[in-house]
Amino acid sequence: MFPVLTLMILLPVVAAVVVALVPKNRSELIYPLALTLSFLPLAIVGYVLWEFEVGEPGFQFSQQVLLYEPWGVSWNLGVDGISLLLLALTAILFPISIAASKSVEKNQKMYMVAMLLLETGMLGVFVALDLLMFFAFFEITLVPMYLLIGIWGSGNRIYAAVKFFLYTALGSALMLTGIIWLGTIGGSFDFRQLLDVSLSSGQQAWLFFGFGIAFAVKVPIFPFHTWLPDAHTEAPTAGSVLLAGVLLKLGTYGFVRFNLTLFPEAAVRFAPWLAALAVVGIIYGALVAIVQPDVKRLVAYSSVSHLGFIVLGIFAMTSQSVTGGVVQMVNHGLTTGALFLLIGMVYERRHTREIADYGGLAKVMPVFAGLFLFSAFASAGLPGLNGFIGEFMILLGSYLRFPVAAVLAASGVILAAIYLLWAYERVFTGPITHKENEKLLDLDTREILIMAPLVVLIVFLGVYPKPALDRIEPAVDDVLERIEEVTDYSVPEFGIDLATGGGE
Repeated sequence: MFPVLTLMILLPVVAAVVVALVPKNRSELIYPLALTLSFLPLAIVGYVLWEFEVGEPGFQFSQQVLLYEPWGVSWNLGVDGISLLLLALTAILFPISIAASKSVEKNQKMYMVAMLLLETGMLGVFVALDLLMFFAFFEITLVPMYLLIGIWGSGNRIYAAVKFFLYTALGSALMLTGIIWLGTIGGSFDFRQLLDVSLSSGQQAWLFFGFGIAFAVKVPIFPFHTWLPDAHTEAPTAGSVLLAGVLLKLGTYGFVRFNLTLFPEAAVRFAPWLAALAVVGIIYGALVAIVQPDVKRLVAYSSVSHLGFIVLGIFAMTSQSVTGGVVQMVNHGLTTGALFLLIGMVYERRHTREIADYGGLAKVMPVFAGLFLFSAFASAGLPGLNGFIGEFMILLGSYLRFPVAAVLAASGVILAAIYLLWAYERVFTGPITHKENEKLLDLDTREILIMAPLVVLIVFLGVYPKPALDRIEPAVDDVLERIEEVTDYSVPEFGIDLATGGGE
């Protein structure tokens, strides 16, 4: 089989080298060249989406090459329904983010190289089936994001970049210890072989903790969230889009891929605690978002809240909740990415993110106001837009196992409407109270085209989520069947197939 996944991972590296070789006297080529080359991985992912066999729970497009026999390390790749749409999300957001970076002038070549290398790391995480390879890709993402925040961020960027790096690196160190221990026990780092390794309850608990801390910091789950608002606030626009859209999903993906499957007994044992932390994060993130004076920081805290829904869905461990969690990973990337793009567009015009510095923008920027309201409605879970189906499935499935947690989490939907619509009211409605806002230009054609793919996907997934559900559910059900087989946990059934609308 043609190594399509290897090609997908290596193309951004090749693109980064090509961009790095652009002569200094031809710097005008850097932006269009990086943008053009960023579409190549998207084309490969499009092929994978087209050829993916729907209804098949196992890994497809698999390829494995032994790299170091004494350690059993291999170049081991594969994609299933859980990782498929996350690959698509990553491949879509990178061209959009690079297109939104036209105004970057400081060290533009280095900026584009960092962006392309970041894409390689993110794509690799979602297809790596060797645990050491997964760890390598997981860590590769740290350096480019650190540079994006630290070099091209705003005022307090060094503090935010160092905090981001230290938090995530510390969590990763514990995961590496767990990977080495697990590989020693199982005699391999191959994820599929490790599924058959017998672990004691104590071993599962410690390994679950080692992996889980790394993923909890990356998500981040309350109380490991404190690095996120600073990173989002100081990051450049593209950095915020990719941080919220993809990087945070490395943690939630890791929980589903590794913690639920490799350590099912520990997952069942610790699920109530993680569900409780998720609910705290949902409510806490929403309440703090309400009082934020900085619109970008408001959206950052909304991510803490929305990611709490995903974690709750994962550890409720029902077909509806976990499938909804995976769907919501994609949905959150689209809606929050759209909000950060729009905030970046108005920041380039006004150079402030303080809500009090705006007011009445709908009068001078009607297209911008309409797109912001649309994205806010999607983020708040308005029926008919993509945010609704994910949160609905999560709450529906979570109620079967944690009814109190599901009821409390539902308040997050109400709070999301409060902080998003109140922010919209203060920024866009009423009279123009600052003279600086009277001559602001509305979005131009390039900016509208940047937003267009996100708008289309938000509507499509909101109106017709069946193609996504058909690809995700078989892989999720395979994970849950493994949990049932090796533990005494019985997965609750609601009796409704949301993909078809039929009953059992």
